[in-house]
Amino acid sequence: MASPYFTADALAAAADRVHAEMPPTPQFAWPLLQAEVGAEVWVKHENHTPTGAFKIRGGITFIDWLKREHPGVHGIVTATRGNHGQSQARAAKAAGLAARIYVPHGNSAEKNAAMHAFGAELVEVGRDFDEARGAAEAAARDEGLFAVPSFHRELVRGVATYGWELFHAVADLHTVYVPVGMGSGLCGLIAARDALGLKTEVVGVVATGAPANKLSLEAGRVIETSRADTFADGIATRVPSPEALAIYGPGAARIVAVDDDEIAEAMRMLWRTTHNLAEGAGAAALAGLMRERATMRGRRVAVILTGGNIDLDLFGRTIFGAG
Repeated sequence: MASPYFTADALAAAADRVHAEMPPTPQFAWPLLQAEVGAEVWVKHENHTPTGAFKIRGGITFIDWLKREHPGVHGIVTATRGNHGQSQARAAKAAGLAARIYVPHGNSAEKNAAMHAFGAELVEVGRDFDEARGAAEAAARDEGLFAVPSFHRELVRGVATYGWELFHAVADLHTVYVPVGMGSGLCGLIAARDALGLKTEVVGVVATGAPANKLSLEAGRVIETSRADTFADGIATRVPSPEALAIYGPGAARIVAVDDDEIAEAMRMLWRTTHNLAEGAGAAALAGLMRERATMRGRRVAVILTGGNIDLDLFGRTIFGAG
């Protein structure tokens, strides 16, 4: 096996830093869910963080690194569809830094409200995440703000702590499924597995309407797409990160694609069997497992429920068929 991206000591230190601000999230094996899947399924509940999503972990470690390595910085700027922005706004404001967050037009109103509540200045620009990201990078150059990328080593080190918790809590996992947007979650899980010397397979999940990460893995190079068509905004990526591909290329067993109907059914299944609300990206891991459940039958597996931040009207339409 190749040298791990982080040492066990580096991840233990990251876990200590994260746990100073939030407790470990739970992982449960829900009997009703296991009966539907036909496997021993553990759900890692990243919807139970103070921001409702896994990204909070990377915000904590990244801003801690930023304050140490760039003490003269007075503010940050970044682009997001919501969860990354919440994590950065929360950590930046706690550290006394200004936080400007760029989101595309039509972004989730409730995620926007949450970012504002955490202290962010919001700017709406562009048709999608990638156009908002370009505007954020331009603002960083023009205004002297520190540009927080969607993928960075310190973000991955923080996010890897959910894998660190899961692998310590549940032994002998055969496979773990995780959604893939810009890649910090997938790469963090791979990093935690490798630091602990485990053989667990890590499988990424993308939407069929936003397959760029899957195409990139299979081609061995970054493949951009012209569109990202999925209601699961956390995985609506057109332009993958080459730094992420360098980790998940050799580290992931595979990336599977699921359509929006499968994601919606996974949301309903999580609500029905666990009474947990999952946003689209948060349910994608279970959708990936359901697509492969014939080969996972009888095995011990896990899915990362990465977040539960979904607008009420979309939740209602998806779960109950009502606005």
